Amino acid sequence: MSNAFFRDLHARFDASGVRAMFAPRKPRHPLLRIALGLVGVAMLAVLLVAGVFIGAAMIMFGLARRLLVRQPAAPRDGRIVDAEYRVVRNRDHAALR
Repeated sequence: MSNAFFRDLHARFDASGVRAMFAPRKPRHPLLRIALGLVGVAMLAVLLVAGVFIGAAMIMFGLARRLLVRQPAAPRDGRIVDAEYRVVRNRDHAALR
């Protein structure tokens, strides 16, 4: 019973006419097909080149901003000494003499 109901509902609200109105179709003429294919490839190439240039400009802007706008160094406490230490376990080691 439910199967018949859904079959009627599908037949009642079939949108194939609307879908067919917006479906892209290839032209029948072979030269027109080739021309539209070349137009599509040219559009892709233009978008690719534009994207590469925009990306490069964004990277260059970020690098220039980082180089030109420097953050002032944080004030450091004069009592702190930064160094590297090495633990010597043997007291007779040459480094202790």
